[in-house]
Amino acid sequence: MSAKIYIEGGGDSKELHIRCREGFRRLIEKCGHEKQMPKLIACGSRVAAFDDFKTAHKNKSGNKYVAILIDSEDPVTDIEKPWKHLNTRDGWTKPSEADDEQVLLMTTCMETWIASDRTALKKHYGAKLTENTLPPLVNMEARQRLDIQNALVKATSSCKNAYEKGKRSFEILSELSPTELRQHLPSFKRFERVLKHKL
Repeated sequence: MSAKIYIEGGGDSKELHIRCREGFRRLIEKCGHEKQMPKLIACGSRVAAFDDFKTAHKNKSGNKYVAILIDSEDPVTDIEKPWKHLNTRDGWTKPSEADDEQVLLMTTCMETWIASDRTALKKHYGAKLTENTLPPLVNMEARQRLDIQNALVKATSSCKNAYEKGKRSFEILSELSPTELRQHLPSFKRFERVLKHKL
């Protein structure tokens, strides 16, 4: 049995769960894991992802890697201590024998990853993308998630495929470049480092 990653995303729609898994699968492949692809499970809400993770962690056998990939929702004080962040922010208690490498945070949200790859955005949205309405590529992980999300909506508002959560968000996710993301996002660099260690 392969490693498993429980992902926040996809809502309650079976179609969106498929698109969510596909978007993350393509990005993880580009991180160099074509031959060690973990099983990806789209769970909908972050609470559902946490619940599914807890069950899988409790029932896992041996050294199998089980992880949760979720939005941090707020900026993170120490990206190497994600359980501490989740306890402080959400009141979540780290399951017995779980470790910090089992939590992969999108800081502060998936849109932070999307907004950080300007090359992919320009290729995806074309000439009508208003790039100057996006935040500068400095301290992206310190920005509030709603600011990032609203900036993406505004920057693509003149495009025929304007940004919105769901199908369109997972389409652009699959087009992101790890090279671009690791330049701007410490939590993405951690994501890559943990997967390289665990897969």
